[in-house]
Amino acid sequence: MELNENALQVLKNFATINPNIVVESGNVIRTLSEGKNVFGKAVLDINFPQKFGVYDLNEFLNVIGLVDKPAMSFEDTHVLIKDQSGLSEVKYFFTDSEYLTTSTKDIKMPDTEINFVIPNETLNKIKRAAGALGHSTLSIRANNGSISLTVFDEANPTSNTFSIDVEGTYNIEEFDVVLSIANMKLLPGDYKVEISSKLISHFINTTSDAEYWIALEKSSKYGV
Repeated sequence: MELNENALQVLKNFATINPNIVVESGNVIRTLSEGKNVFGKAVLDINFPQKFGVYDLNEFLNVIGLVDKPAMSFEDTHVLIKDQSGLSEVKYFFTDSEYLTTSTKDIKMPDTEINFVIPNETLNKIKRAAGALGHSTLSIRANNGSISLTVFDEANPTSNTFSIDVEGTYNIEEFDVVLSIANMKLLPGDYKVEISSKLISHFINTTSDAEYWIALEKSSKYGV
């Protein structure tokens, strides 16, 4: 089998969430951060023939990059990665899944109170603002019928901030939902966002078959 560009991009993204991964047979892959506060799932347009574990996903991807147009042949304990000429070959051994952070179950999202769409351009602005200001926290609040996203320093109430509004709906009058921007390791694209008072958010990519569940910070407030 061959890894196409879409599969490579998903694996590279998942490597930022957790450096190791367990891939199940089929076309659905999942990742769970070591802190178990970010869960990602993607449906690929290729099928893996068997379950296998990789301890260092970045190393695995770098090894694949050594081979021109790599073809992969899976064995019980390893995968052979060959180029089209057959002159180059990599033998890469798997890691037992019991040593890796993984989850084979999807998350059932509880009822949500806050829903909005965040365009890719807005996501990029939030990340650039966080870098420019040196902040790592995003606040989500109601703002006269819209929803305001604010990059701020949670430890310093007088810090400089960056805010941008998005269209959305909510069924509670007041809320201040807090997300760690470091946990927002998302593939590029527009996202439908669902937020529950059970301290969990759901980011659904509207342009690719990828979704993420991200835990909210405990400082999040509802109805205040």
